Amino acid sequence: MKFETIKRVILAAIMLPFVFMLIEGVVVIRSSVNQYWNLEKDRQFADVLARGGSIAATEILSEIGATRRYLAHPSSRTAVDMQQSRVTLDRERRAFYSSLPSRDALDEGLVGELSILSLAYSRIVAARSAVDQGRYTGSDPGSIYWYAALRQLAVVDALSPLISDPVLLEKSNQLMGILLTYYGERLITGIGTRYLNQGASARLPVELFVQGKVMLGEGMDHMVFHSSAPVVRHIVAYLGRSSQVKANAITDAILAGSRPTGAVHDVWVAAQSERMTFLQQKMIEAAKDIHETGESLSTRSHIHLTRILALCAGLLILATLVLLLAAKGLRLIDRLTQDRETLVGELRSAAQTDLLTGLYNRRGFEVAASALLTQAEHGSRWISVVLFDLDHFKKINDVHGHDAGDTVLRQVAGLARQNFRSFDLLVRHGGEEFLALLPDSTPDDAAIVAERVRLAIEAAEIPLPSGDVLKVTASFGCAGRASEATNRNFEDLVKRADLALYAAKASGRNCVISGPIIPAPVQEERRKAASGGGFDSRI
Repeated sequence: MKFETIKRVILAAIMLPFVFMLIEGVVVIRSSVNQYWNLEKDRQFADVLARGGSIAATEILSEIGATRRYLAHPSSRTAVDMQQSRVTLDRERRAFYSSLPSRDALDEGLVGELSILSLAYSRIVAARSAVDQGRYTGSDPGSIYWYAALRQLAVVDALSPLISDPVLLEKSNQLMGILLTYYGERLITGIGTRYLNQGASARLPVELFVQGKVMLGEGMDHMVFHSSAPVVRHIVAYLGRSSQVKANAITDAILAGSRPTGAVHDVWVAAQSERMTFLQQKMIEAAKDIHETGESLSTRSHIHLTRILALCAGLLILATLVLLLAAKGLRLIDRLTQDRETLVGELRSAAQTDLLTGLYNRRGFEVAASALLTQAEHGSRWISVVLFDLDHFKKINDVHGHDAGDTVLRQVAGLARQNFRSFDLLVRHGGEEFLALLPDSTPDDAAIVAERVRLAIEAAEIPLPSGDVLKVTASFGCAGRASEATNRNFEDLVKRADLALYAAKASGRNCVISGPIIPAPVQEERRKAASGGGFDSRI
C-alpha cells in the first residue's frame, strides 16, 4: 500500500470516530441547552406564579379592606392604611410584570389575559381617584377589585400549560385550586352575609351565589385531581370538620331560599370567616412554596449550565487532542515517508557506490561516465583515463591483516578525492585498483593530476587499527583521446591506460606513465599472464 493511501486511511481512522463523537456531543449539548432554557423558563414562571398568587391572595384583598375601612370611617389613620395598601399593590404589580418572560415565551392566550389584566388594573387606578375625590360615598368599589382579582387568577391559570417541570406544574395546580376555593368561599360569604343582614323582603342574588359555588367546585377539582400534596390533604381534612360541614349545610339552605335564625347565622358567619382565614393562609404558603421551587429550579439551571460548559470544555479538549493526535500521526507518516525516500536513496546510492571507499562502483560509474562522454562528444574535447593501483597491496593484507588493507583503501580513496579535480569521476575498479575519468584533459594533463595524487599517497602516513603507521605507494597509467562522435570506444581507452599502468609497474612502481610504452597485444598478453587470467575493463 502506498504511503499516501496509508496516510488517508490513518487520517480517516482518526477523524471519522471524532466526527461521530462531535456530532453526538453537539446533539447532547443542544439537548442540554434546551433543558437549561426550560429550567430557566420554569424558574421565571415560578416567580410569576408566586407573585401573581400573592397579589390575588393578599395585596388586592388588603387594598379592598383598607378602602372599605376608609369609606366607612374616613380619618388620617385609615387614609394612611389605604395609601400604604395601594403602594404595596403597585410594588407587587411592577415586580409581577418584571418577572414575566419575554413575549416570545408566552402563548397568545396568556398575552391576551395579561392585556385584560392591565385594563382591570387601570380600572383600579380610576377607582382610587374616585375614592380620593369622594365619589364613592355610600357605595362600594369592591366589584372593581373583585374583577381584577379574577383576572389575576386567569393569568395564573393560563401559565400552567407553559410549564415543563412536573413538580412546578403540580404546585401551580395546587395554588390555582386554593385560589379558586378561597374566592368562591369569599363570594359566597360576602353575598350570604349581605343577604342575611337585610330584611326578610331581601332577595338573594342567586346567580352570584351559584358563581361562588362553581368557583368553589373548580378549586376543589384542581386540588383533588391534580395533586396529592400535604397542603391539599390539610385543606380537605379541614373542610371535613363538623363545623365546616355544618357551615356547608347552612350555605345550601341559604341557596334553597331558607333564612336561618340569628344563632345559626352567627355560627355560619364564624365558620365562613375561619374558613377564609385558613384558606388565605394556605394561599400564602402555596405561593411561598412555589417561590422556593423557583429557587430550586434556578439552582438546577445553574448546575445544568455548569455541566453544559463543562461538556463544551471537554468536547473542546477532546477535539484539540484528536487534532493534535491527527497532526502527530500525519507528521509521523510524513517522517516515515521521508525516511523511506531516504532509505530508497541510500539503497540506490549503495547500488552505485562502493561501500568501503564511498567511491562509485562500476555500475554507478557507467551512468556518470556515459553522461560525461556525451557532453565531451558535443564539445569535441579531450578525455583521459587514469588507472592506478597500490604497490604490493597483497603484502599489506598478509602482514597486517585485511582490516588494515581496508583502512589503507579508505585512506587512499580519500586522498584521491582530495587531489583529483572536483569534476573528475572516481571508481573503485576492483580490489586495490582505482580508475579516474578526467573530462576535458589531454594525456599530459591527466599525468599532471595523477602525479599530484601519487605524491599525496606517497607522503601520507596511514594509521592502522593496530596502532602502527603505514606508508604506501601507487603506480599510475594514463591514456587519452580526443572526443569525437565517431570514436566511442571507451573500452579501448581503458585498455591503453591499463597498458600504461603495467608499464609503470615494470618501471619500478610508484610512478606515472602516460600512453602505452609497448605494443598493446604483447603488453596485454604479459599482463594477463601476470594477473592470472585478466578482467573485463568495459564500463
